[in-house]
Amino acid sequence: MKIEFVLNGENARVDEDGDRKLLYVLRDVLGLTGTKMGCEIGECGACSVLVDNKLVKSCQVPVRGIAGKHITTIEGIQNNDGSPNDLQQAFLEFGAIQCGYCTPGMVLAGEALLAKNPQPDRLQIRKAISDNLCRCTGYQQIIDAIEATARKRLENTSKERNTAA
Repeated sequence: MKIEFVLNGENARVDEDGDRKLLYVLRDVLGLTGTKMGCEIGECGACSVLVDNKLVKSCQVPVRGIAGKHITTIEGIQNNDGSPNDLQQAFLEFGAIQCGYCTPGMVLAGEALLAKNPQPDRLQIRKAISDNLCRCTGYQQIIDAIEATARKRLENTSKERNTAA
């Protein structure tokens, strides 16, 4: 089955069994190994990606379900020069990375939250990442990184508005 979609801002097409899970297509066919394989039953969130800006567990999504949609993986949120984006940088600065296995899913969970709620409180952040498991950091550093990024993005937006006025 030929499936066309947008992947990290670029048109993409695969010829796959429509029942094959998006996780395996991303990793095995398209070579995007930033999306991690964890539990494979939708419990850990390591395989999280954005589908039309909504956080989903790619191990649960049949590839036929992405036809015509926009998929964003961890590889798709870096800056144009390949450097970490602001949220990824905050994860580094706040020590929100230890083994790193959950990091791609956590970062994408943070991006999904900030896209719909640019001023989340700590409880909202905690809820937004609750489907993503981390066995190393204890979550505080992850919450701190997302909260700091939200603050910084709001400050930058405010500065841009003041400059334009």
